Amino acid sequence: MSAGKSVDAALASLRAAIGSLESAVDARFEREKDHSEIEGEVRRVHADRSRLAQELDQSEFRANRLEEVNREVSRRLVTAMETIRAVLDR
Repeated sequence: MSAGKSVDAALASLRAAIGSLESAVDARFEREKDHSEIEGEVRRVHADRSRLAQELDQSEFRANRLEEVNREVSRRLVTAMETIRAVLDR
């Protein structure tokens, strides 16, 4: 093989290696981009979960408070009905 053909073959090999390297770098950047997008989505999901958990806690507190108020109203109605019955029975 002549020196010219050896240089041409070496240059072709080098071009192929550089092409492979560029493809690998592009693929790596794409994976990093995808990974970053996934991390962002996970952060959004966690933020939504935290917000929903807080809203659930608040809703449960309101529901418990409404139950307490309902029991108090019921107790007062019973007392009022008993008072009315007592007055009517006289």
